[in-house]
Amino acid sequence: MASLPRGEVAPRDGSIPSVGLPETSFGVYLHIPFCTVRCGYCDFNTYTATELRGVTRESFVDNLISEIELAERILANNGTPRRPAATVFIGGGTPTLLPEGDIARVLDAVRSSFGIADGAEVTIEANPDTVNRESLRALADSGITRVSVGMQSAVPRVLEILDRTHDPESVATAIAWAKEAGLQTSVDLIYGTPGETLDEWRATLSAAIALETDHVSAYSLIVEEGTALERRIRRGELEAIDDDTHADMYELADEVLAGAGFEWYEVSNWARRADTRSRHNLSYWQGADWWGFGPGAHSHLNGVRWWNVKHPAAYAERISAGESPALEREILNADQRADEVVLLGLRVRDGIALDGLSQAGRTAIAGLIADGLVEGPQAISGRLVLTSRGRLLADFVVRTILAD
Repeated sequence: MASLPRGEVAPRDGSIPSVGLPETSFGVYLHIPFCTVRCGYCDFNTYTATELRGVTRESFVDNLISEIELAERILANNGTPRRPAATVFIGGGTPTLLPEGDIARVLDAVRSSFGIADGAEVTIEANPDTVNRESLRALADSGITRVSVGMQSAVPRVLEILDRTHDPESVATAIAWAKEAGLQTSVDLIYGTPGETLDEWRATLSAAIALETDHVSAYSLIVEEGTALERRIRRGELEAIDDDTHADMYELADEVLAGAGFEWYEVSNWARRADTRSRHNLSYWQGADWWGFGPGAHSHLNGVRWWNVKHPAAYAERISAGESPALEREILNADQRADEVVLLGLRVRDGIALDGLSQAGRTAIAGLIADGLVEGPQAISGRLVLTSRGRLLADFVVRTILAD
């Protein structure tokens, strides 16, 4: 499982520097770390029942609510004005393994401690085999407005390699039930599974479009060190897909989704309309503030970034002692924050303003235009926007822009 970054030790009382409050949106992320099985490719901070060592789902929800209440006190002691959450995202793990009543309790705690703004986007991730018509209606009644379904693939052979437990037909049923409940819908797809062909990937894209979902996320499979999938590849049981095929699959996704009326708005995300974009995830790329609750969750508040202890048992121990679960933090200086504007903002369709770049960065733009990586007309108008090819090489563009 991926390790946390390194920073300075966070204070046990959770206090944060008084750094002022910008005019930016505020979101809440809630990490639910439970899964029925561990997928072979997964490197997220998730745990099956046998890995929890005495931590129950019931006690976890109580601890999560206690952390939310602690955050309210921290902000009050710091003199930070209360901002209602414009977005809430419940991720994991598989949040829909929790009873709907527990999800409602957690959302009530967010309302009590922060408030949830009128018209807020409230998303929950779900595996298709962990929801039904009644549970989705109950989630909608609790305040959920959007469900993101882990589809990954429409090809049974690919799902088996990924250790996914659902069958392709269950995705269509879950999406239909979510629509009945009045929820916006999104599906998560993964491309580049070992052995996956372009035709199989096209079939998955076609199946996702046929669902008439509001939003599609498509992520390139990263084979993380230490995962079961990495071990299978290392033993020669599976052959990883090369970078060129990954690029072909991304270009196919962009072509097929655009042809079906979806518009890309972030490198890995497409939406039918502007109002069906993931406002929560977009806020990360736009440098907004959010508070992450739960084991391993990350937070950002006006240039202060911190992250919680990872294991649910360590998290529970901190909460039970009345302490913050924050493990370490970093306070970004002006140069680091400027770099993040480039690193994050360049991934979105609107791009970034040229006037925020260094002289060296502006000088590099002509070469990026010549290489077909950024849009020439937009650059002339004062914004740096990636081309389709530039999206494939976004990290290279960022390094070029930020090079001294």
